[in-house]
Amino acid sequence: RKGHRGQQYCLSIPRRYSPAALPPKPDHPVPAATGIKRVGLAVASLLGAGLALVLILSVVIPADTVRDAVKAQIRAVTGLDPVLRGDVSVSLFPTGSVRFNDVSLGDNRTGAPALSAEQLLVRLRFIPFLFGRIEIADVTLVRPTITIAFAADGGSNWVGHIETLAQALTPSPDRIKSFSEIRISGGTAIIRDEAYRIVETLSNVEFALAWPSISRTFAATGQFTWNEQTFDGTLSLSDFLAALTGERTGLKVRLTGAPLKLAFDGNLSHRPTLRVEGVLAADTNSLRETLRWATGRSSSGAAFQRFALKAQTNVVGRNIALSKVNLELDGNSGEGVLTYVADGRRTLQGTLAVEGLNLTPYMSAFRFLNTARSWSRMPLELDALNGMDVDLRISASRVSLDGINLGQTAVAANLRAGNLTLAIGESQAFGGVIRGSLALAKSTAGADLQAQLQFNEVMLDQTLDAIFGVRRIEGRGNIGIAVSASGGSIYELAKGLNGNVTLSSRKGSIAGLNVEQSLKRLERNPLAVRGSDFRGGRTPYDELAVNLKVTNGTAHAQDVRIETPAMRVGMAGSSSIASRDFDLKGTASLLAAGTGDAFQLPFVVMGTWDDPLFWPDIQMLIRRSGAAAPLLDAVRNRLKREAAPTLAGEAAPAAAAAPAAPVSPR
Repeated sequence: RKGHRGQQYCLSIPRRYSPAALPPKPDHPVPAATGIKRVGLAVASLLGAGLALVLILSVVIPADTVRDAVKAQIRAVTGLDPVLRGDVSVSLFPTGSVRFNDVSLGDNRTGAPALSAEQLLVRLRFIPFLFGRIEIADVTLVRPTITIAFAADGGSNWVGHIETLAQALTPSPDRIKSFSEIRISGGTAIIRDEAYRIVETLSNVEFALAWPSISRTFAATGQFTWNEQTFDGTLSLSDFLAALTGERTGLKVRLTGAPLKLAFDGNLSHRPTLRVEGVLAADTNSLRETLRWATGRSSSGAAFQRFALKAQTNVVGRNIALSKVNLELDGNSGEGVLTYVADGRRTLQGTLAVEGLNLTPYMSAFRFLNTARSWSRMPLELDALNGMDVDLRISASRVSLDGINLGQTAVAANLRAGNLTLAIGESQAFGGVIRGSLALAKSTAGADLQAQLQFNEVMLDQTLDAIFGVRRIEGRGNIGIAVSASGGSIYELAKGLNGNVTLSSRKGSIAGLNVEQSLKRLERNPLAVRGSDFRGGRTPYDELAVNLKVTNGTAHAQDVRIETPAMRVGMAGSSSIASRDFDLKGTASLLAAGTGDAFQLPFVVMGTWDDPLFWPDIQMLIRRSGAAAPLLDAVRNRLKREAAPTLAGEAAPAAAAAPAAPVSPR
């Protein structure tokens, strides 16, 4: 063809738009600031577009449509139809939210409001809202009041709502996607039980509820104030729908606060009746403070401090059974089973086995003697005996009681209607065995006490020191106590004692006095009487017998005998238990080698239990003295002559001053 160029020529000419045809570009990298600016512009463009879209939607979508869609979605998700009494405000910029004021949730059976809130705040999901869909992200109840009321027959104002929730959460193809969180801000929860007249209020409730949107689990986490104490709490259910319908589901509870810590891990069901099974653990640094927080009653003493409990728990209705119990209180650890019955009166029953039991902290509130060695006049505090019945059996290998060490001990404690009875099956105490019972009840006088105790083959010095604060009799013996009293303090109880006390012993001694040695000294020299002769030493005996009848706090000696092969002592009189002193008279006989009495000495015993005074009959000693007997007869004859004119009607001379009574040697 004319003008046609050959192929070789065409190939030698570069193409017009090929890289070879373009001028070479300089190799300069893009600065970092320019890159960041470009990214910022892109993000700003997107945000601007989204903002513009939100503004357009806020104009295009009417507020009434948003409000109705939110109400319909809440009703579809929960099945509940809240009552809206206040205003409704819708805000679509900058974020979508709907506020319902004065919201309540009434019980469709009883009409009692189960829930009321000052405001219900609903936040909308942002991404669906950009596409014109109304979906709830979360719901917040602002300053709600939640009332959980139980009627006397066991019914609740939440029964209807629970059934409605269960129907709404039942799996269905038509079920819409649920919001995932409900918050409670500044709430108040009121729990009322008409059967037991219990009303508890939880304030400042701040909780987040994880609603079962995707999974079947339910969780609640937050804090609240209960009786002026703040608690952190969590609750989780492995199957929320099963919990609503009464089927078995996993349950975990954690409660942490200053009064106590509590944890439970187990299962829950309430069809046909409430049943809870699992492991319960609770502990507190001061059980006394926990009881004061729970009941509002304060008590003195050093007991009821560190407390810990762990047990397998089985709750059926209102009855709680604890097995495999590990209990720790004030350093005492025990194992056993416990049962709490709440049908009618509240009753705690159980059996505990303790290796070592220290009761010393619990005796601080029951000090029998004060620092002056007299009975305590502090009022007895028996308010703790009311409110609960107790039937508890305790066995211990060792018992420590305010310096007294006991061996194997079995005690049954029964508390009913404020009357406490301690039945001692057997206690290896004071080197012997104790059996009997103690009963203590609150009364108008303060307290009513009854004691039936039998001490067999016990060490008398330890036993009498523990009961009466007296350590004068040494040896083994038997003691029987059957007394009763009424009063508001230990002193008043001692002042009002009535009953009988018996003591018998063989092969022992009486400390603080050697009667046999004193009698022998006075037999040789009747006028050698010194107060120090009747103090110190010991009086050994072969047999000691004491039989006392107690009337209005005074022990009257019915039979008091001390016998040895060389001596016999018999006494009569009384002893004031309230004043802790003696007023006794007796005769001490020094036996001869034969069968008759070689020497007899009347005496009196006066003074306190801690420091008694033995004083012999001085006139009898003077008569027995050969040198002083004529002088005593002359004085008597003179007194008779001086009294004769008076008998005949004549004036008598001034009477001589009577000799002073002997002063007790101190």
